[in-house]
Amino acid sequence: TFFSQPADLYSIHNEDVDLHVNFATNNYVGRENNTDTGLWFTGRGVEIRGIINQKLGFYTYVADNQGTFPLYVRQYTERYNMPAEGLSKTLRRTGVDFMTARGYITFRPLKSINVQFGHDRNFIGSGYRSLILSDNSSPYLFMRIDTHLGKFQYTNLWTSMINYENFQGRDLLRAKKYTAMHHLSVNLSDRFNVGVFESIVFSRDNVGGGYDLDYLNPIIFYRFVESYLGSEDNALLGVNFRWLGARRASLYGQFLLDEFLTKCYFNREGSWTKKYAAQLGVKYVDAFGIPNLDLQGEYNVVRPYTYTHRDGARNYTHFRQPLAHPLGANFSELLAIMRYKITPRLSAYGTMMWTKQGVDYDGQNWGGNLLLDYETRVGDFGNTIAQGVPLFTRFADLRLSYMLAHNLFLEGRVLLRREESPRYAVRQSTRLSMIALRYNIPYRQQTF
Repeated sequence: TFFSQPADLYSIHNEDVDLHVNFATNNYVGRENNTDTGLWFTGRGVEIRGIINQKLGFYTYVADNQGTFPLYVRQYTERYNMPAEGLSKTLRRTGVDFMTARGYITFRPLKSINVQFGHDRNFIGSGYRSLILSDNSSPYLFMRIDTHLGKFQYTNLWTSMINYENFQGRDLLRAKKYTAMHHLSVNLSDRFNVGVFESIVFSRDNVGGGYDLDYLNPIIFYRFVESYLGSEDNALLGVNFRWLGARRASLYGQFLLDEFLTKCYFNREGSWTKKYAAQLGVKYVDAFGIPNLDLQGEYNVVRPYTYTHRDGARNYTHFRQPLAHPLGANFSELLAIMRYKITPRLSAYGTMMWTKQGVDYDGQNWGGNLLLDYETRVGDFGNTIAQGVPLFTRFADLRLSYMLAHNLFLEGRVLLRREESPRYAVRQSTRLSMIALRYNIPYRQQTF
């Protein structure tokens, strides 16, 4: 009855339904040097996916989780809620208890069009990070339409998100915010792809509420709609590219523009309106002729006050978490990533990160916290990247993963993380090690 197929706990395949049911779990124990509390985690869940009558596809995943994360993750949770999850409650002083739930349906009304609707995250780009739309926030309600026409791929994304700062009613119903996004990607050649992106973040709580139907038009310039409505919604524009420069190497990048005033943008006074984010990265597959050795390097930079708005409800966040980079804004970052499949069962993963970010102090808004509106900014001119109190973070994560059976992994991990600031000397130094058993569930990335 069970495991008739190695990849599935239970499965059915006939002319009416193709169903796959799997148990998923992630468990680890470890120790962190700067705390007297042991690290532990246990998560148990069920994953169900399939297709009905070869027309309607579906996916759902639900899990119950408890554990104690490293100190830097707990501190991030205090500021922005549980990374990639959002809602959680305290357990045994330092632990957390939270539920994970994602699910969507998918169908293809036409040969070239695929539609998804449900609760999940989305990602746009080719990098480890995305400065346009990343998957580090908690899941949200969305409808997505992907259209493939030859060299063109066009994605529409409409979402309903949570403005966690505001509550409505006696039952503490959380206020809503909404986005409308579209991304057009074109293969200019077999080696070069370029894409353009536009997003609008809006809220209508003060004028009737609900989703503004004008933004449901899938083939219109949203900035025009914003002006037509007389609104002051948060508009973002972006471009991305990917170039296969060699047989085993590719170059990729992104550029996002959040504000553009010509009279201020090209001067040298550091106008706060110079709100942009940029990414440049390279991937090297089978590096130096070594099979299954993949290397990646990436540089990200985000100006102060990028992603923020006059109205905090329109900031580029969901459930207090940034929709792009987990650090928010006002930083620069360098990443180095290694993946090496040593044997068919044994793999090594290494991630190194160096960041310089500006931290707020004395109640002043220096441009890094996306939960603050830009009207609370320190000044109009003289703004620079990592302004405020500079905080330097060095991060190194090494993981060995051995597949005991299909999708069952035994893992060992060592992490070194150090925060330094001239204002506080060494703010935090972390060394941790852990061992984990993971089945049918991806590795939980917490690189920040």
